Amino acid sequence: MISWLQFGDLHACEQDDWASLELFRQLVASANANLVGQVDVAVLPGDNANHATEEQFSKIAEIARTLRLPLHALPGDHDFEAGSLDGFARHLGQEPLPYALTLAGARLLFLDIVSAGSGGPDFRLGASQTRWLKRELNAAQDSGQSAITFMHAYPGDLRAGADEVASILAAGGVRFVGTGHTHYNELLNDGRVIYAATRSTGEIEEPGGPGFSLGALDGDAVSWRFKALDAPWPFTLITAPADVRLMTDPQSRTQVPEAEFPIRAKVFGADVAAVSARLGTREIALADAGGGVWSASSGAVEPGLHTLAVTARSSAGNEDTDRIDVLVRPPRERPRRSETFALGRDLHSVGPWPARGIPGGQLGPNKNGLKW
Repeated sequence: MISWLQFGDLHACEQDDWASLELFRQLVASANANLVGQVDVAVLPGDNANHATEEQFSKIAEIARTLRLPLHALPGDHDFEAGSLDGFARHLGQEPLPYALTLAGARLLFLDIVSAGSGGPDFRLGASQTRWLKRELNAAQDSGQSAITFMHAYPGDLRAGADEVASILAAGGVRFVGTGHTHYNELLNDGRVIYAATRSTGEIEEPGGPGFSLGALDGDAVSWRFKALDAPWPFTLITAPADVRLMTDPQSRTQVPEAEFPIRAKVFGADVAAVSARLGTREIALADAGGGVWSASSGAVEPGLHTLAVTARSSAGNEDTDRIDVLVRPPRERPRRSETFALGRDLHSVGPWPARGIPGGQLGPNKNGLKW
């Protein structure tokens, strides 16, 4: 299993008295207190510096250096306002983009969709980076590795090559793509790949306030949930089986289980005393499997749609519950995959999902919100 933390777009700027930097500082402190050793990687998805000034990049980097998790930053269109990514590279660049790394048996790919364009939301991957992406995904498949990708926006937002890039991600076995740009929380399932946009930190319009998202890939099952800054710890994320809304392969027994199946949850936080599950009317105790993972067997389950809830409790009495809908298949059923269309576009949004921190409404400057 691999897990990650994703911040939202910071839009750090002196014009609001650096308000988003103070929120970023608080989010980093929360992660340092509760997530060290529990998350494999953290990501800034772009639009870090609102106007790409040296001062903005410098102040972001000062806080980012205090994060006690491996941090990878991507550029967004606002980071390119100076006409280059030189400032971004000096202060936030891990190494020249694109690049890849292997963690927990998965191949993570970090893309630059900004500098091949002319500025603003003229997002393009470019020919050389497209070839690189194909090579990396082919190599990952040859090695039996799952692939996870991070980029500033959805493929559907690219000004050129949108369908090609989305098709490459789908054909290349990418399980998850993490993005920013939208300013609102959103999950897409195009039938092949799960996409997740994490709410902006600096320009928030939807209810729920600032926070970060936590995600995991458990086998071939993707899970994702938004953690608000003011929500107490611990924080629960059911990682297996998959919620039916995040099912991309109906033939997978992890995504659509049969009869009896493993229940696994990743519980984040420094104080976790007990974890239990409720499946239908049955209470199930989960055992600590190490690394923040808690597990149990479901026992026999009839075919159909079932609600699974997992609750974590701290010694101080704080509780947090995650809930998913599990589709259990009849014995020996082998459903077919449906045909795909409009890959990587937000028409595949799963819609409002309050339990996962998605109020819906697409309230942001790229859809229905203020024109920042």
